[in-house]
Amino acid sequence: MISLSDSAIAARVAADIPDGAYVNLGIGKPTHVSTHIPAGREVIFHAENGILGVGPVPSEEDVDPELMDASKRFITVAPGGAFFEHTDSFAMMRGGHIDIAVLGAYQVAENGDIANWATLDESFPPAVGGAMDLVVGVPKIFVMMKHVNRDGSPKLLKSCTYPLTGLGVVSRIYTDLAVIDVTPDGFRLVELAPGNSFDLVQSLTEATILTN
Repeated sequence: MISLSDSAIAARVAADIPDGAYVNLGIGKPTHVSTHIPAGREVIFHAENGILGVGPVPSEEDVDPELMDASKRFITVAPGGAFFEHTDSFAMMRGGHIDIAVLGAYQVAENGDIANWATLDESFPPAVGGAMDLVVGVPKIFVMMKHVNRDGSPKLLKSCTYPLTGLGVVSRIYTDLAVIDVTPDGFRLVELAPGNSFDLVQSLTEATILTN
Protein backbone atom coordinates (compact mmCIF):
# COMPACT_ATOMS: atom_id res chain seq x y z
CA MET A 1 0.00 0.00 0.00
CA ILE A 2 1.38 3.39 -1.05
CA SER A 3 -0.30 6.27 0.76
CA LEU A 4 -0.32 9.83 -0.50
CA SER A 5 0.76 12.53 1.93
CA ASP A 6 -1.76 15.08 3.19
CA SER A 7 -0.10 17.62 0.92
CA ALA A 8 -0.49 15.38 -2.13
CA ILE A 9 -4.16 14.70 -1.35
CA ALA A 10 -4.72 18.44 -0.93
CA ALA A 11 -3.11 19.10 -4.31
CA ARG A 12 -5.43 16.56 -5.92
CA VAL A 13 -8.46 18.25 -4.34
CA ALA A 14 -7.23 21.67 -5.46
CA ALA A 15 -6.98 20.47 -9.05
CA ASP A 16 -10.76 19.90 -9.07
CA ILE A 17 -11.71 23.35 -7.76
CA PRO A 18 -12.69 25.58 -10.70
CA ASP A 19 -11.66 29.15 -11.31
CA GLY A 20 -13.88 31.66 -9.51
CA ALA A 21 -15.26 29.18 -6.97
CA TYR A 22 -16.19 30.19 -3.42
CA VAL A 23 -14.82 27.50 -1.12
CA ASN A 24 -14.99 26.71 2.60
CA LEU A 25 -12.19 24.52 4.00
CA GLY A 26 -12.90 22.37 7.04
CA ILE A 27 -10.66 21.99 10.07
CA GLY A 28 -7.55 19.82 9.79
CA LYS A 29 -6.40 18.25 6.52
CA PRO A 30 -8.61 20.40 4.25
CA THR A 31 -6.77 23.58 5.28
CA HIS A 32 -3.82 22.40 3.14
CA VAL A 33 -5.89 22.81 -0.04
CA SER A 34 -5.49 26.59 -0.19
CA THR A 35 -1.72 26.33 -0.76
CA HIS A 36 -2.13 24.06 -3.82
CA ILE A 37 -4.49 26.02 -6.07
CA PRO A 38 -2.94 25.97 -9.59
CA ALA A 39 -1.23 29.16 -10.74
CA GLY A 40 -3.52 31.56 -12.57
CA ARG A 41 -6.69 30.18 -10.96
CA GLU A 42 -8.62 32.45 -8.59
CA VAL A 43 -10.45 30.76 -5.72
CA ILE A 44 -12.18 32.77 -3.00
CA PHE A 45 -11.84 31.05 0.37
CA HIS A 46 -14.45 31.51 3.08
CA ALA A 47 -13.83 31.06 6.81
CA GLU A 48 -16.92 30.47 8.91
CA ASN A 49 -15.70 32.77 11.67
CA GLY A 50 -16.40 35.69 9.31
CA ILE A 51 -13.86 36.13 6.51
CA LEU A 52 -14.29 36.04 2.75
CA GLY A 53 -11.03 36.16 0.83
CA VAL A 54 -8.68 34.13 3.02
CA GLY A 55 -5.14 34.47 1.67
CA PRO A 56 -2.01 32.31 1.90
CA VAL A 57 -0.58 31.12 5.20
CA PRO A 58 1.83 33.83 6.44
CA SER A 59 5.50 33.35 7.15
CA GLU A 60 6.46 33.46 10.85
CA GLU A 61 7.63 37.06 10.64
CA ASP A 62 4.38 38.15 8.95
CA VAL A 63 1.93 36.56 11.42
CA ASP A 64 -0.83 38.87 12.61
CA PRO A 65 -2.22 37.35 15.86
CA GLU A 66 -5.63 38.88 15.12
CA LEU A 67 -5.99 37.05 11.81
CA MET A 68 -6.93 33.37 12.04
CA ASP A 69 -9.51 31.05 10.52
CA ALA A 70 -12.03 28.76 12.21
CA SER A 71 -9.36 26.10 12.81
CA LYS A 72 -7.21 28.66 14.72
CA ARG A 73 -4.69 28.70 11.88
CA PHE A 74 -2.94 32.02 11.24
CA ILE A 75 -3.90 33.43 7.85
CA THR A 76 -3.55 36.42 5.60
CA VAL A 77 -6.37 38.21 3.80
CA ALA A 78 -6.37 38.51 0.02
CA PRO A 79 -6.85 41.94 -1.64
CA GLY A 80 -10.55 42.79 -1.50
CA GLY A 81 -11.17 40.45 1.43
CA ALA A 82 -14.06 41.17 3.78
CA PHE A 83 -14.84 40.65 7.47
CA PHE A 84 -18.34 40.12 8.90
CA GLU A 85 -20.14 38.63 11.88
CA HIS A 86 -21.09 34.99 12.37
CA THR A 87 -24.72 35.50 11.38
CA ASP A 88 -23.70 36.73 7.93
CA SER A 89 -21.10 34.00 7.58
CA PHE A 90 -23.57 31.23 8.41
CA ALA A 91 -26.17 32.81 6.14
CA MET A 92 -23.67 32.42 3.30
CA MET A 93 -23.17 28.76 4.21
CA ARG A 94 -26.84 27.90 4.71
CA GLY A 95 -28.09 29.98 1.79
CA GLY A 96 -26.21 28.28 -1.03
CA HIS A 97 -23.69 31.10 -1.55
CA ILE A 98 -20.63 28.85 -1.14
CA ASP A 99 -19.88 26.57 -4.12
CA ILE A 100 -17.76 23.86 -2.51
CA ALA A 101 -16.93 22.73 1.03
CA VAL A 102 -13.93 20.49 1.65
CA LEU A 103 -14.42 18.57 4.89
CA GLY A 104 -12.64 15.91 6.85
CA ALA A 105 -14.61 12.86 7.99
CA TYR A 106 -14.54 9.91 10.34
CA GLN A 107 -16.83 7.91 8.05
CA VAL A 108 -18.59 8.20 4.69
CA ALA A 109 -21.35 5.82 3.58
CA GLU A 110 -21.92 4.60 0.03
CA ASN A 111 -25.08 6.75 -0.23
CA GLY A 112 -23.14 9.93 0.65
CA ASP A 113 -23.93 10.14 4.37
CA ILE A 114 -21.09 11.75 6.33
CA ALA A 115 -20.09 11.46 9.99
CA ASN A 116 -17.46 14.00 11.03
CA TRP A 117 -18.38 15.58 14.35
CA ALA A 118 -18.45 12.77 16.91
CA THR A 119 -17.30 9.21 17.48
CA LEU A 120 -18.51 6.68 20.01
CA ASP A 121 -15.42 7.29 22.16
CA GLU A 122 -16.51 9.22 25.26
CA SER A 123 -12.92 10.26 25.94
CA PHE A 124 -12.79 12.09 22.59
CA PRO A 125 -15.05 15.17 22.84
CA PRO A 126 -17.42 15.86 19.93
CA ALA A 127 -17.06 19.07 17.94
CA VAL A 128 -19.96 20.20 15.77
CA GLY A 129 -18.48 23.42 14.37
CA GLY A 130 -20.15 24.61 11.16
CA ALA A 131 -20.16 21.27 9.33
CA MET A 132 -23.89 20.68 9.76
CA ASP A 133 -24.62 24.09 8.24
CA LEU A 134 -22.21 23.50 5.36
CA VAL A 135 -23.64 20.13 4.37
CA VAL A 136 -27.20 21.47 4.10
CA GLY A 137 -26.32 24.71 2.30
CA VAL A 138 -23.34 24.00 0.05
CA PRO A 139 -24.20 22.18 -3.20
CA LYS A 140 -20.92 20.28 -3.56
CA ILE A 141 -19.24 18.53 -0.63
CA PHE A 142 -15.74 17.12 -1.10
CA VAL A 143 -14.29 14.89 1.64
CA MET A 144 -10.55 14.64 2.27
CA MET A 145 -9.59 11.75 4.52
CA LYS A 146 -7.43 8.73 5.17
CA HIS A 147 -8.86 5.60 3.57
CA VAL A 148 -8.67 3.53 6.76
CA ASN A 149 -8.39 4.07 10.50
CA ARG A 150 -5.13 3.57 12.38
CA ASP A 151 -6.15 0.00 13.17
CA GLY A 152 -6.77 -0.71 9.49
CA SER A 153 -10.57 -0.72 9.73
CA PRO A 154 -12.46 0.91 6.83
CA LYS A 155 -13.82 4.46 6.87
CA LEU A 156 -15.78 4.08 3.63
CA LEU A 157 -18.79 2.03 4.69
CA LYS A 158 -22.14 0.64 3.66
CA SER A 159 -23.68 2.67 6.49
CA CYS A 160 -22.10 5.06 9.00
CA THR A 161 -21.98 3.89 12.59
CA TYR A 162 -21.11 7.28 14.11
CA PRO A 163 -23.58 10.17 14.60
CA LEU A 164 -24.36 11.70 11.22
CA THR A 165 -23.48 15.21 10.10
CA GLY A 166 -25.51 15.06 6.89
CA LEU A 167 -27.58 12.65 4.81
CA GLY A 168 -26.58 11.85 1.23
CA VAL A 169 -24.54 15.03 0.79
CA VAL A 170 -21.04 13.91 -0.25
CA SER A 171 -20.10 14.35 -3.91
CA ARG A 172 -16.52 13.10 -4.06
CA ILE A 173 -14.02 11.52 -1.66
CA TYR A 174 -10.26 12.04 -1.81
CA THR A 175 -8.20 9.57 0.21
CA ASP A 176 -4.55 8.65 0.40
CA LEU A 177 -5.33 5.66 -1.85
CA ALA A 178 -7.97 6.79 -4.36
CA VAL A 179 -10.47 9.35 -5.60
CA ILE A 180 -14.03 8.04 -5.41
CA ASP A 181 -17.32 9.57 -6.53
CA VAL A 182 -20.59 9.03 -4.68
CA THR A 183 -23.28 8.16 -7.24
CA PRO A 184 -26.90 6.96 -7.04
CA ASP A 185 -25.47 3.45 -7.48
CA GLY A 186 -22.88 3.82 -4.72
CA PHE A 187 -19.12 4.40 -4.73
CA ARG A 188 -17.52 4.69 -8.17
CA LEU A 189 -13.76 4.77 -8.73
CA VAL A 190 -12.37 7.89 -10.38
CA GLU A 191 -8.68 7.07 -10.04
CA LEU A 192 -6.21 5.16 -7.91
CA ALA A 193 -3.26 6.80 -6.20
CA PRO A 194 -0.04 5.75 -7.98
CA GLY A 195 1.26 2.36 -6.96
CA ASN A 196 -2.02 0.96 -5.63
CA SER A 197 -4.23 -1.72 -7.14
CA PHE A 198 -8.00 -1.73 -7.30
CA ASP A 199 -8.14 -5.06 -5.43
CA LEU A 200 -6.15 -3.57 -2.55
CA VAL A 201 -8.36 -0.48 -2.30
CA GLN A 202 -11.53 -2.58 -2.48
CA SER A 203 -10.24 -4.84 0.29
CA LEU A 204 -9.87 -1.77 2.53
CA THR A 205 -13.38 -0.52 1.73
CA GLU A 206 -16.49 -2.04 3.32
CA ALA A 207 -18.85 -1.00 0.53
CA THR A 208 -18.48 -2.09 -3.08
CA ILE A 209 -16.59 0.27 -5.40
CA LEU A 210 -17.88 0.31 -8.98
CA THR A 211 -15.44 0.73 -11.83
CA ASN A 212 -17.75 1.45 -14.77
